[in-house]
Amino acid sequence: MKISVVIITKNSEKYIKDAIKSALFADEVLVLDSGSSDRTCEIAKKLGARVEFQEWLGFGKQKQKAVELAKNDWVFVLDSDERITEELKEELLNFKPDRDAYFVGRINYFWGKSIRYLGLFPDYSIRLFNKKKASFNDKEVHESVECNCKKGYLKNNLIHLAYESVEEFISKQNRYSTLGAKPNKLKAIFAPFWTFFKLYFLKLGFLEGWDGFIIARLYSQYTFWKYIKDRNENISD
Repeated sequence: MKISVVIITKNSEKYIKDAIKSALFADEVLVLDSGSSDRTCEIAKKLGARVEFQEWLGFGKQKQKAVELAKNDWVFVLDSDERITEELKEELLNFKPDRDAYFVGRINYFWGKSIRYLGLFPDYSIRLFNKKKASFNDKEVHESVECNCKKGYLKNNLIHLAYESVEEFISKQNRYSTLGAKPNKLKAIFAPFWTFFKLYFLKLGFLEGWDGFIIARLYSQYTFWKYIKDRNENISD
């Protein structure tokens, strides 16, 4: 089975090298850039990736464009801050599909620590699929693959270098809350409390210690931002 690994980028030079290197086993690595001003495209080309350009369309449409540009029917969608592990690589190299789309789990790292609670593991999403059977929705943020097809699960996980610091977390979530803004005063009052309670208590965030408290608190702040903002900005990653 031939696989294209597709990655969308913008100013991702900090991460793109290791992302591509983890995917070089694939028949194609396609990087769809939306106007980097750093060395992202240069690094990608030197590593042998095919680099294309597309003005920013929002996360869902941008990833779907990358999928459409891939030369193979089977695509694996990778973010620049993610890594395909050796175990997942071996699974993909020996893969014989009996479904049209597959969920892949992620191990999320926050400031250098893998987080197993707060609903952050295994963090499944469809990453491997036949593009003739499935496609991304049009959401500008929190996009996902949709299909009316048979789905399965891969055994091994991705590594996701989610946030290196609290400051980076706040910056990204502030941006995402603008993209996904849903003004609602009532939810702005109550939803953040529910978010914290759900993550910290119901999803056992307290077992992560102080890190669990910080993450639950910051996600509740994101919920607050999402419901108080007017969706009047176009922000790209």
